[in-house]
Amino acid sequence: MIYIYNDYGGTHTTALAAAYHLNKLPKEGKLTKEQILETPFFNKLKTSDMGVLFFHGIDSDGNSVYTVGRGAAKQMKRLLKSLTELLQEKYNGTEKVVLSNTSPTVPITMTFGGLFSRRLHIDFIGVPLLVLGAKQCCHDILRVVEHTKYVGKTTSAKLTVLDNKEFK
Repeated sequence: MIYIYNDYGGTHTTALAAAYHLNKLPKEGKLTKEQILETPFFNKLKTSDMGVLFFHGIDSDGNSVYTVGRGAAKQMKRLLKSLTELLQEKYNGTEKVVLSNTSPTVPITMTFGGLFSRRLHIDFIGVPLLVLGAKQCCHDILRVVEHTKYVGKTTSAKLTVLDNKEFK
């Protein structure tokens, strides 16, 4: 199975989701500033990295975990879905794919933190906002990951797209 966590930039909530999924972050309590900033890919990607799939590792069940920033293009979700369907049909793919949107977990502090840090390169304002935002939403991200893994284990569908709007 392949899990792909996606959101606007692919460098904040998706990075945390992949780390939770791979048991690289503790599931109990709030995250520390160090845990957040040491998470692979967290606040590291650029605008030019949108649309690129980043491999994070293999989970305890042998499944691949990826992230992608889809940008503002609403069509990117449809593209990911249709490309996955095409590859499965054309090349007889047997891997189940779960696309999981982490955007509903993003608090306003993280939105502004990303703007200041990634877009405007003003890290002394952006990074503290990102850390605050990550602390605010870490439990919601963990719930998205647990839901995503549950759906992945229980669905028989070759492709599942999770909008996760219930985690707002």
